[in-house]
Amino acid sequence: MDRIDQKILAELQADGRLSITELADRVGLSLSPCHRRVKALEDSGVIVGYRAQLAPAALGLNFSAMVFVTLREGNRQAVESFEEAVTQIAQIVEAQRLFGEPDYLLHVVALDLPAFQQLYDERLSTLPNVQRLTSTLVMKRVIQDRPLPL
Repeated sequence: MDRIDQKILAELQADGRLSITELADRVGLSLSPCHRRVKALEDSGVIVGYRAQLAPAALGLNFSAMVFVTLREGNRQAVESFEEAVTQIAQIVEAQRLFGEPDYLLHVVALDLPAFQQLYDERLSTLPNVQRLTSTLVMKRVIQDRPLPL
């Protein structure tokens, strides 16, 4: 990857809706070489997709919590079962497996505190192999979806 590829990635991170024509102009390439480079970055797995960023509050999702999960067992079947179940809960917008304790960090969104409590009681606490859940409420998002440093 050279400096032009890095420029392409920086521009696409800032605005994934750029047309190839606009992108080529911004990075100083003609249309065909720019298109080839973008295609190569996609094919190599550097660019994994494009999406719209949504404002949670505008969709009524005014509540956010971080939920720390400790599993009873750490064997392969227990981990796979837990991870599969987590993918089925739409309110979990990010899930990370951690080294040490706790085992997982889940970022959960909900309409409000009562909706979170219901989700917690009915879905999160019944996830397979869960020993302990600990939650903390998000007060404010300081950094969100920051572009990767290039």
